Amino acid sequence: MGKLNTSRDRFRGFLEFRRRARGGVASPNPDAATSEWLEDERRRRPQKDKATRRRYLRQYIAWLAPFKWTFVGLLTLAAVAAALDMVQPAALGLIIDMLRDDGLSVEEQKRILILSCIGLLGLLLFVRAIETFRWWWMFVVNAKVIHRLRQRLMAHFLKLPLNQISDLKSGGIVSRLSGDVDKVTGLVQMAIISPTVAMMRIILAIVIMFYWNWKLALPAVAMILPMMAISIAWVRRIRPIYKSVSADRNAIDGRVTETFGGIRVVRSFRRELKEQRDYAVAHHLMIRKRLLANVYELTVEMIWELLLPLTALAILWIGGLMVLLHSDSSVGQIIMFQGYSAMLLGPVFRIVNNLSQMQQSLAALERVFEVFEKPVDKPDAPAAVWAPASVEQIRFDRVSFEYRAGVPVIEDFNLEVSGGHVVALVGPSGAGKTTLTDLVARFYDPTQGAILLNGVDLREMRLDSYRGLLGMVQQEVFLFDGTVLENIAYGRRGVEEQQVIEAALRANAHDFIVDLPDGYETLIGERGVKLSGGQRQRISIARAILADPKILILDEATSNLDTESEQLIQAALAELYRNRTTFVIAHRLSTVTHADIIVVMDRGRIVQTGTHDSLTAVDGLYADMVERQQDFGRMPGAVASE
Repeated sequence: MGKLNTSRDRFRGFLEFRRRARGGVASPNPDAATSEWLEDERRRRPQKDKATRRRYLRQYIAWLAPFKWTFVGLLTLAAVAAALDMVQPAALGLIIDMLRDDGLSVEEQKRILILSCIGLLGLLLFVRAIETFRWWWMFVVNAKVIHRLRQRLMAHFLKLPLNQISDLKSGGIVSRLSGDVDKVTGLVQMAIISPTVAMMRIILAIVIMFYWNWKLALPAVAMILPMMAISIAWVRRIRPIYKSVSADRNAIDGRVTETFGGIRVVRSFRRELKEQRDYAVAHHLMIRKRLLANVYELTVEMIWELLLPLTALAILWIGGLMVLLHSDSSVGQIIMFQGYSAMLLGPVFRIVNNLSQMQQSLAALERVFEVFEKPVDKPDAPAAVWAPASVEQIRFDRVSFEYRAGVPVIEDFNLEVSGGHVVALVGPSGAGKTTLTDLVARFYDPTQGAILLNGVDLREMRLDSYRGLLGMVQQEVFLFDGTVLENIAYGRRGVEEQQVIEAALRANAHDFIVDLPDGYETLIGERGVKLSGGQRQRISIARAILADPKILILDEATSNLDTESEQLIQAALAELYRNRTTFVIAHRLSTVTHADIIVVMDRGRIVQTGTHDSLTAVDGLYADMVERQQDFGRMPGAVASE
């Protein structure tokens, strides 16, 4: 919520600038207030320097290299269409002058008129056919570029470190994959195709106009450079606004995702109106920024829309005087130059308009390619080896880990686990149990020390091959918006339905699954919202059973089950543990009495190790925890869990 409040405060500051400017309190005029706000935006949100922006552009152009011959073909078609288009005004002017020739009979004039109209119509249809094909081809290329860029961006997101994914949040990831990629793809048209085509038309129009009559060409050409300079100066003011809008859009999307992800909390605390109000305020302020950018864009468009008729009037005035004075001009030439002035100023306007739209695309380009510059999570070393087919030993060698520098979560952790053994991790909340299993799964790497599998440091193994040994059942169960069958089969490719059913039977999930409306084909909703907590957990256990991992991690895997279901699953898990190296995190100590070794942790350190019987036979943290849970279980109305 902080980002939305910050955005709101910044824009309220902008509105205050404007109000003070109108009242003569601070800035002498609203434009000065706007400049002050924009300068504040630049200070608050440092812009990428030109070198960085050029580097992104070079990377993007290099990324488009496979399409280079396609762009050559598109530009060739555009050049042909532009050249043929330039024929029409000259032909029209010549035809008019010929029809005004007193030496031709009426029949000859009719014949010229008919043939000319047929020829111009044929030329028009041919040019439109070329342009239509060019645009269709451009749409196909854009679709391919969008698909390729989204695929690469998605692949890179999936490889980012967990902390960076958390910083981006789902809203920022989705906005980059959708809107930003679309805008970046538009750069192909706006920065390459459209300006090149426009320059072709401008050069051809200027050459032809000066060839026919330099006096009539001057009014059109003379107005181009100063108006382009003015327009570009205005357009440059738009980029910081669009960057601010993109950041606000990202914050809003992230907040909406959080709101509906925690909709139960929102409703239980009756915060619907607050969420609605915060969304409305943030969205309203974002729209106000967009409107400010639109003011600049409309100003530029208005200038050019005035420029076109003013240029036409200037040509008409000068050409008309030349005709009246019987100078080197004619009515046909005046009409010809009217056509060429439109052909000249139209492309110039498109270039300026593209510069405006490119501000959004360049801002999106920075957001997309700065993701590509983020290093991926744990890249494989050049000499990385494949993970072994079996687990003989896992050894923790003086392992320490810190999320934040100077704040250790795991300290000097030493432990040897034989292959096929069950290790129970117990201790008070915050002892570092889940962090330790995250290190085993290589979600993080130790800050100091090493974890070795069969004597080889995990960091020296190919990450993908090592993760193929793992299976996890977490306390916070995550299920995808799909069918029950798809969720159970998620961890194993090419599985048959009968194998899914067998895994569900072993996880005590089959009975409730067949009672669902569509059985194994029942859609369970996002995060399994249509199922109870215990049902979700049993599906998660079935998913782990089907994956058949060599290393199994269970993080409070039976915490949401009733006593009867828990007993049935414990029997299934006992079979699952066989020949698998298993790490079990549990607060309910009755579920880990079977473990080969129990590791008691406190503040990131090992304080006790042993079996259930050996640890309860001596005074210590484990014996105290067992006694407290037994006392709690004897309390009237107490449940079996802590």
